[in-house]
Amino acid sequence: MAKPLSTLLSSTPAPPGATTAAAPSGEAMFGFLDDCHREMQRQLGLLAALARDIETDGLTPVVRARVREVQTWFNVQAREHHLDEEHNVFPALLASADDEVVQAARRLTQDHAWLETDWMEIEPSLAAAADGYTWFDPAVLRYAVEVFQQLYLDHIVLEETLAYPAARSAIPQAEIAAMGVEMARRRALRESRTVRRS
Repeated sequence: MAKPLSTLLSSTPAPPGATTAAAPSGEAMFGFLDDCHREMQRQLGLLAALARDIETDGLTPVVRARVREVQTWFNVQAREHHLDEEHNVFPALLASADDEVVQAARRLTQDHAWLETDWMEIEPSLAAAADGYTWFDPAVLRYAVEVFQQLYLDHIVLEETLAYPAARSAIPQAEIAAMGVEMARRRALRESRTVRRS
C-alpha cells in the first residue's frame, strides 16, 4: 500500500497549527508515485478478481464489501494520483525539447481521459453490486474491467520507463519540494472534508 504522503514530507510530527513541513527529496517524491503504482496494480487485480467472482458466484456479502472498498479506492485515490501527475509531472514533460517525451506526455494525458471514461462505465455496475442489485450484465462488467486493467497497466509501464525518469531529470529539486507540499495539502483538505461529513 502507498505510504501516506505526510510521512514523506516530514519524519517529525508537526506542532499543532503548523502549516509548513519539510519537503521530500526528488527520490522520495517519485518513490511515493511509484508506491501509488504498486497499490494501483494490486487494486486492479482485486477488481478483476471481483468481476470474475460476481459472474461465477453472485453477490455474496464478502464480494459486496470488497467491491465497495475497490470502488472507493478508484473514486478517490486513483483520481488523486492522476491529479498529482497532471499538476506536477506532465507539464515538465510537455515542455521538453525531446519529441518522444512530449508525445509520451500527450499520450499519458489522453490515457487519463480514457481511463476516466472507462471507469464511469464500470462504476455504476460496481455501485449496484455493492448495494446488492443485479441489473447489470456480469459478463459485460468482466470484459470492461479487463479492458480497463490492460489500459492502466500499459499506462504505468510508459510512465515508469519513460515519463518518470524524464521528469526526475527535468524538474528542479526546489520545485519537487513545492509539489510535495501541494500534494499533501490537497489530501489533507480532502480528508478534513470527509471527516466533517461523517
